[in-house]
Amino acid sequence: MIESNMSFSQDGDGEYEKLIRRLNPPRVVIDNESCKNATVIQVDGANRQGILIEVVQILTDLNLVITKAYISSDGGWFMDVFNVIDQDGNKITDQEILNYIQKSLGPDSSCLGRSVGVTSSTNYTAVELIGRDRPGLLSELSAVLSHLSCNVVNAEVWTHKTRAAAVMHITDQQTGHAIIDPDRLATIKDLLWNVVGGCRFRDAKTEVTHVTTHTERRLHQMLFDDRDYERVGDDDGEDERQRPDVSVVNWFDKDYSVVSVRCKDRPKLLFDTVCTLTDMQYVVFHGSVDAEGPEAYQEYYVRHIDGSPVKSEAERQRIIQCLEAAIERRVSEGLKLELCTSDRPGLLSDVTRMFRENSLTVTQAEVTTRCGKAINTFYVRDASGYPVDAKTIESIRQAIGQTILKVKGTPKERKQASQESQSRNLFGDLFRSRSFCNFGLIKSYT
Repeated sequence: MIESNMSFSQDGDGEYEKLIRRLNPPRVVIDNESCKNATVIQVDGANRQGILIEVVQILTDLNLVITKAYISSDGGWFMDVFNVIDQDGNKITDQEILNYIQKSLGPDSSCLGRSVGVTSSTNYTAVELIGRDRPGLLSELSAVLSHLSCNVVNAEVWTHKTRAAAVMHITDQQTGHAIIDPDRLATIKDLLWNVVGGCRFRDAKTEVTHVTTHTERRLHQMLFDDRDYERVGDDDGEDERQRPDVSVVNWFDKDYSVVSVRCKDRPKLLFDTVCTLTDMQYVVFHGSVDAEGPEAYQEYYVRHIDGSPVKSEAERQRIIQCLEAAIERRVSEGLKLELCTSDRPGLLSDVTRMFRENSLTVTQAEVTTRCGKAINTFYVRDASGYPVDAKTIESIRQAIGQTILKVKGTPKERKQASQESQSRNLFGDLFRSRSFCNFGLIKSYT
């Protein structure tokens, strides 16, 4: 039998799979005609573990909105079909983007066929941090980095259930290159750990590396490893109707477990759920996604990587908890502020210090630098739980520059953000007077 002939070594199996992929490279078909209100992208080819998250990641990194999807990867082949639109709700007609999709997903792809997003960067140093959330945390982190002559070129920060996780890409302010000196890296790591946790909180972690993983996937992994899905957060009083509806049942005739997700549609929802299932070692054999309305519905037929469906009630509950957490992590709480200006050393430190001095806490942040321009997005709430004061925001905008810092979202969204700030307090005044100098001993982990 073929299986016995192919089982002589693990290396042989790997070479055989590579041969199959070379002989049957992914095929991409982009169709702008068959669907009235979306671009249809079909990808098919030789199947392997992790191919689905790689395809979804590439589409979501382009900020494309996936409104429908059909997934099939049973056996040695896969076929995924996605209906996508841009952020304005239009079909994808930009030829540069279409060419990029073909290049990234097609036969000549350099993105597929390798571990997702894993690269060794010489352009920057990656810093990963996780610990207890508190007002002013991002300000203190960026102040330490600025003091150490580090420039933050990219960063993403998530907060969920009393925890904060961040991935930052930093460079040396003088050279603009990655920091490679071991002693300096050790100092950066130790001082950042002192900010995130210090001796009071033993569950804080920092890591400095030149090997980076896809930022959003890494944030999911960090919070998953931190077991944030088990924590009792300040949002446990949330209306149950607003929580994701996740169910897991076994289809015994086919030895599948059927995972269903129904919730308010949110940006990158498909990425969040597929990423979580993949990192929990589940394989999606079939699936369908419908997110054309305000509510999204997803259904996946999965097995564990060992070939078994869900075996116990504890395992079922864990899947539900982890998917709920993955969806909730990306929920943007607070008032959305967008900053766009010329990049300079210490910019992030100065802006976040101004937020802190005006009693605003950052619940989520995305920092990017493109062609010398800083394009930063912050979600802020009042640190004491009161509504965000419009006068405070205008005062900050006048200090920074009204054309540089803008309030985003519709008036309805701004009002909702203020209401959320009042009802969902992140630790109030408890930590407001603390500074990173007061955490005591310095410690790091490897």
